[in-house]
Formats: sequence, structure tokens, C-alpha cells
Amino acid sequence: MSHDDLERAGFKDRTRVAEALETVLDAVSGHDRTERVALGRADGRTLAETVTAPTPVPGYDRAAMDGYAVRAEDTFGATSRSPTVLREDDGAVAPGEAVRVHTGSDLPDGADAVVMIERTDVVGDEVEVFDAVAEGENVGDVGEDVAEGEELYRSGHRIRPSDLGLLKSVGVEQVEVYDHPTVGVIPTGEELVQRDPKPGEVIETNGLTVSRLADRWGAVPTYRNVVDDDPNAIRAAIQRDLAKDVVVTTGGSSVGERDYTPEVVDDIGEVLVHGVALKPGHPVALGIVEDTPVVMLPGYPVACIVNAVQFLRPICKRVGNMPVPDQPTVEADLSRKISSEPGTRTFARVRLREGEDGRVAEPTRASGSGVLSSVALADGWVVVPEGREGYDAGETVAVEDWEWSA
Repeated sequence: MSHDDLERAGFKDRTRVAEALETVLDAVSGHDRTERVALGRADGRTLAETVTAPTPVPGYDRAAMDGYAVRAEDTFGATSRSPTVLREDDGAVAPGEAVRVHTGSDLPDGADAVVMIERTDVVGDEVEVFDAVAEGENVGDVGEDVAEGEELYRSGHRIRPSDLGLLKSVGVEQVEVYDHPTVGVIPTGEELVQRDPKPGEVIETNGLTVSRLADRWGAVPTYRNVVDDDPNAIRAAIQRDLAKDVVVTTGGSSVGERDYTPEVVDDIGEVLVHGVALKPGHPVALGIVEDTPVVMLPGYPVACIVNAVQFLRPICKRVGNMPVPDQPTVEADLSRKISSEPGTRTFARVRLREGEDGRVAEPTRASGSGVLSSVALADGWVVVPEGREGYDAGETVAVEDWEWSA
């Protein structure tokens, strides 16, 4: 369809969010670039291999309590009124002997149990034991924590700080991880400037915001200079960044007089989706050029952010072989009604406050897709699904933290 035809047609049919995302993800695959990094550099990275434990933890039988290492059979019958008396010694434990140990100590040869220190009393060179213990009691066996050869993590697992501790404990010093996906961020619009706007000019914010979001999502963004509303300039900018894993443009994604980006992408590749049933930001477009996904975000700042979270984030995760965790939410009661158009997924920005009966979500007064403060000063958004016409005041809703960095 020509640019003039698109402009006349507008968006008569809008693809639902889930269908749009499925369509583009079906056309995207993960890259195969990996690197081997030391554990100190692996936090937050995605494993490109399955990791098994080369050594057991613990690597020896150890005392699990402060106390005395003994032979369990030597304590049989011991009670508070009739303690068993053992000789205190060091080294190996012989019949009738007890050896002082501390939590984590190597269990002495000959011992098979530990009596807790508080259930003993020392009189001279003798130890009175007030509790009988069973074989293996208060003892950590070899491999009790991790067995040698045990599978710890599979490829695709995102490494957390606790994982680093476990990996180090079994003797792993380096891991194979996927390279960060790369993203070219191209703001478009001849009215955009970086500072000191004159009448009719607008400070460029979308590219900056999107590039920082991509960084939070584990990608390496390249924030490009503004490109004018010119098909040839837009084509050259996109083609320059096809070596990236993802190309994202901001502005020029609708069907207006100067909205050329979808037409350019369809000329050099394929537009898979144009127009999505979500608010704000239905003019988003998603395409593929030479196997590189191109995400065409609307120019209104709030619409740009909403679509970046819904589409750019999962696309970055897919090409980077990274898991896509759910955004964290908190429950709150609505202070007033939220309306939504049937068949459209609506993202209503809210601020949170503590009320008399718990947490309250208050929809922001400024709700237009061009009002950046309505999202920047919000604490999250409430997602109204396509099957509802909104939420009533007093309803308990989930407030999504869209700026969460994972």
C-alpha cells in the first residue's frame, strides 16, 4: 500500500497486543555469539551452556554444630540424669573418646556424629554427654549441599548474585554467556533538537529514554543522531544499523503526511504489524529487514514508552537468548474509575499512596500520550485488558512497575 493510501485508510483494523508480539517473535531468533567471562563479570548475564558441579559441597564430612565429635554408639543411653562419660582427646576418635569440633570443622576419623556443645559438660579431661545421638546426627555429609556432577543451571538461565556464590563454592571460575544484544536507536523528526528549542521545535527525549531502557534490559544501545522526515535519510539510517541485532526508530510510525518509516521498512524488508489495539500508542509498527527486527515506535513520549516495554523489551530478550521475567506488580485500590475502549488494551498511569485501609492507586490527571510527566512522575501503570471497559473506583488492581530493570 502506498503512503497516500495508508494516510487515507488510517487504522481500520488493529492487531491485538498478544497477536502482534507473537507475529514478530515468530520471525526473530536468538544470536549465537558467546564469550567466556569470570564470575565477577557474570552477574545478570545469560548462560550459554549447562553448568554441572565439578566438585561436591561439602567436599568432606563436616560438623554441622559446635560440640563434640563422637561415635554414636558410645552415647546410647545418655540422659540428663545419667550422662555418658567420654575421654576428651584430639585427633581421631577412638572408642570412648570425644573430640571438640566447631561448625564446619572436618569430622575426625572414627567419629560418625556430633553432640551439641550445650548438651555436654567438661569435667577435667572428661566430657559428660547428656543426650544420645544417632549415627550421622549433626553431621554434614560429602555432597550434602551439592553432589559432584549435579546439574546446577541450564543454558538460558540469567545469573543472579546467589548463583555466583554457588558456582564459586563448587570451583567454577568462568562461565560461557551470550553476548549482549545490540540495538540501534534512531530518533526521527525534523522538528527534534537536543537543546534550546525554538518555536516549532521539540527537545528529543524518546531516543534517550529508549536507549536507556534497552540498556536496563541487557542490551547494548547505540543512540543515533536525529534523522529528518525524509524517506532516503530514514532508509540509509536503518540500513546502516542492520548489523545490530535490533533496530528501533522513534516517531514517524503512523500514517500522517510525514510518517515514512513503515513505508521505508516495507520497501527494503517487510512490515509484519502496523497498528495495534493498545492505548496509548496504537500506531506502532513491527517489521523485519534482512533478518533484523525493526521496531517503529510512535513519537508521542508516553506511547513510545508503552510500546517499547510491550515490544522492544521481549524482542531484545529473544535475540539475546535471555528469559523474559514478568514485570513486578503491587496491589492497590483505585481512587477513581479508569475507562477503557472495548477491544483495546489500555495502560493507565497511576501514583501510589498509603490510605487508611491500605495502598491506593490514583490515576494521573494528565493522561494524554504526549504528556511525558504523566508517566515519568507515576509509580506504574494499571493494564486494562481488552475484554474490560475499565475498572471502577474501589476495585483492587495490579500496578505494574514498568521501569523494573530486568
